[in-house]
Amino acid sequence: MLRIRRIYDNVLPVNKSTLSQVQEILRSQFAAIDPKEIDTIAEKLRNPFKQRFRMILFVAESIKGKVRGFALLLHEPDLRFTYLDWIATASDRAGGGIGGALYDRIRQESLALKVDGLFFESLPDDAADCPDLTELKQNQARLRFYERYGARPIIDTAYESPVKPEDSCMPHLVFDDLGSGRPLRRSFAQAVVRAVLERKYAGYCPAAYVDRVVASFRDNPVHLRPYRYVKPEAVIKVVESRSIEQIALIVNDRHDIHHVHERGYVESPVRVKTILNVIEPSGMFTHIKPRPFPDKHLTAVHDADFVGYLKRACAEVPAGKSLYPYIFPIRNKTRPPKEPSVLSGYYCIDTFTPINANAYLAARRSVDCALTAAREILDGRRIAYALIRPPGHHAERRSFGGFCYFNNNAIAAQYLCAHGKVAILDVDYHHGNGGQDIFYRRSDVLTVSLHGHPRFAYPYFCGFDEERGEGEGEGFNLNIALPESLDGEKYRKALARALRRIEEFQPQFLVVALGLDPAKGDPTGTWSLTVKDFAANGRLIGALGLPMVVIQEGGYRTQTLGKNALAFFKGLVEGAGQWADSRHAPAHRVHGVVLRDTVIPEDGPRVRRLVDITGFFHDDEVNVAEELVVERLQKGDASGYHFVMADHYGRLAGYVCFGPIPCTQSSYDLYWIAVHPDFQDRGLGRRLLVEAEQRIKARGGSRIYVDTSQRAQYASTRAFYEGCGYTLETVLKDFYALGDGKAIYCKSLI
Repeated sequence: MLRIRRIYDNVLPVNKSTLSQVQEILRSQFAAIDPKEIDTIAEKLRNPFKQRFRMILFVAESIKGKVRGFALLLHEPDLRFTYLDWIATASDRAGGGIGGALYDRIRQESLALKVDGLFFESLPDDAADCPDLTELKQNQARLRFYERYGARPIIDTAYESPVKPEDSCMPHLVFDDLGSGRPLRRSFAQAVVRAVLERKYAGYCPAAYVDRVVASFRDNPVHLRPYRYVKPEAVIKVVESRSIEQIALIVNDRHDIHHVHERGYVESPVRVKTILNVIEPSGMFTHIKPRPFPDKHLTAVHDADFVGYLKRACAEVPAGKSLYPYIFPIRNKTRPPKEPSVLSGYYCIDTFTPINANAYLAARRSVDCALTAAREILDGRRIAYALIRPPGHHAERRSFGGFCYFNNNAIAAQYLCAHGKVAILDVDYHHGNGGQDIFYRRSDVLTVSLHGHPRFAYPYFCGFDEERGEGEGEGFNLNIALPESLDGEKYRKALARALRRIEEFQPQFLVVALGLDPAKGDPTGTWSLTVKDFAANGRLIGALGLPMVVIQEGGYRTQTLGKNALAFFKGLVEGAGQWADSRHAPAHRVHGVVLRDTVIPEDGPRVRRLVDITGFFHDDEVNVAEELVVERLQKGDASGYHFVMADHYGRLAGYVCFGPIPCTQSSYDLYWIAVHPDFQDRGLGRRLLVEAEQRIKARGGSRIYVDTSQRAQYASTRAFYEGCGYTLETVLKDFYALGDGKAIYCKSLI
C-alpha cells in the first residue's frame, strides 16, 4: 500500500530519511545531475524563493516509509506556471502505476495553485535526434504517457537548439493545459521560457542564447505537436479535484467508561459522540487507533507521587461511587495527609473534579491518544486531532482539577520537544493553567493562552497578563486575558496577537488546546463565537504553516459542538493550504519589543543573565554589568549611567548603557550594548544603538565613543559598529593582554 505525501522541510527525522532516499534515487538514476543540486534540495524546500522558484516535493512511499518514487514541482506564482523538474521511481519499481499517481497529484496541485499551465522537459522521441535505440524507446514511452493527459511538445521554436556545438539529444519543452482547452499564448510562453532558462539553467545558458530562443516563439497561439500516440478523443481532459492529506483522528475509545451521572456534570460522553457525528461524514479525517505509551512520558511532566496517587486512589474507590475533595490545605510537599478522603484535596484545585474507579483509566487512555497524535506528526503528517475526554489543560505538575487529570497538551509537547521547539496555543475559554505551571521556567516550550479574565473565569487565581515565566522561561508564557463579553471579531484581534508571538518564537511544532467553549450559549462561558468565527480562527492558526497536534479540551453546548469543530478544521486545512501555496519567508525582524528608560530592581539579575549567556564576557565583566544597574538604581542620573531596556513579552531581550564622559563638554561613552542570542541578527542591536544615539543627542551630546577588543572573537562586534557609522580612531596595543588591543571607535552626531 502506497501513500503520496508532501514534504515541506527536513526538520522531522522521518523527512530527513525521506529526503535522503529521494537524493539517492537521483544519484543512482541521473548521473549527469550536478551533485550540488542534489545536496541543496532540503535548503530549497526551507528557503523556497532563494532560487526564484518555490519547490514542492511529493513522495510515493510505503507504509514503512520506503520511497518508491517522487515528483519535484517548481512553482512561479507571479508568472502563474508550474514546472515539473523531476519525476522518478525507484529502480526496482518501474511501472506499477507509481509514476501515473504522482503525475495525477502534480496536476491536482497545479490546478489548485491556479496556474495557466504545467511545463516540463522530455527527451526527443525521433530516431534522428536520439540514435540510442534503448533510450529512444524510453523517450517514446514517456511522451506516450504524457499524451494521455493532453500534454504535448511545443514545436516550431528554437527551444531544442543546442547551447554548445557538442550538445545533442536536446529536450522538448512540453505543455499541459491541465484540461482547460485554452491555447498557449505566445507572451505567456516567452515569459515561461525566459524564467526556465535564466533560473534553472543559470550559468549554462548565455544571455544571447536565451534571447534567441525566446524570440523564436513567433506563433500566437504557440504550436503544439499533433497527437502521435493517443487519439485526441481518448485524452484525459478532467483533472481530479485536489486530494488533501487527511487529518489523523485519534479517538479515546475508552472515554465513555468515565461517566459521572450527577446533575450539572457537563463533561459527559455525549460530547465526543456529538463531534464525531458531524466530522466523520466530511471525509477530512482518517481514524488512527491509539497506541500504548509507557508511563515515562506521563512522569516527564507530572510528579511521580501525583501520578501514583491518582492510579491508586481511583482503584480504591468502589464502582459507581465518586470521591470529591472538600479540604484544601496550604500544601506542604513533605507532609501530605494520609486520610484518603482528605488527600484528594491535597492534589486537587477544586471541588467538582471527582476521583472514581474509571477516572484514571479514561485519563490514561487520553494520554495515549495525545501521544499517538504527536507520533503521527513525527511520522510526517501535518495535522493530527486527539478527540478525547476527560480533558487535560487544567492539570498541573502535581495537581488535577477542572475535569482534568493529566495534561495531554503538555505531555504531547514534551514528546515533540526532542525534535525541536514547541508552542502550545490554548484557545479554551478557561486559562491553560496546567501548561503554564509545567513549562513556566523553560524556554523550549512557549505557552500561550487566550481566556476569560481570572476576575470572573475559572480557575480564578492565575492567567493574569503579568505572568510571563521565570528564570530561563521569562518571556515564554503569554496570557491574553479577555473581557466577559466578546464577539468573534474582537477575539480574532487577540488571536492575531497570540499568533504573532508564536511566529516570533519560530517553533517546529504547534500543539493546539482546542476548547469549543468560547461558542455562543456554552454553559461554562460568556462569549458569543459562531460557526463562522471558528472557521476564521482555524484559518488564522492554519496559516502558521506548522505541523500541529490538536487536542480536545472544553466545549459543552452539544447542539453546536460538532458544527463548530468541523468549521474549525475546515478553516485549519484552508489556512494551511494557503500557507503552503504562498510566499512564507521567515520573519527576521523582532516584533512586540517594548523600550523603556526606567530601570527596575529586577534588571540587575536580568542583565547579569543576559550578558553571561552571550558568551563574550569574563566573570569580572559580567559583575560590572550588574553593578552599573545597581548604581543607577541607587543614585539615579547622578550615577552617570543611562539605560534603554528592550523587553519582549516581559523578557529582557537586550539593553544599552551610556553616559557622559567626565571633564568633556559633550562627549559620551557607550558602556554596554548586549542582545540575547535568541534576538541577534534580527535588527535589535542596531535599534538599541539608534535609540541611545537619539537620547545622547537630545542631551546635547555631539560625539559617542565606544571601545572593544581586538580579539578575533570580537570581529562581528567591530563590523557592527563600523556598519552603524562608527570610525576607528585608534588602537591601544596590548591593552587588555598581550596580543589583545583596545579598539576605540567614534561617531559624530553633528
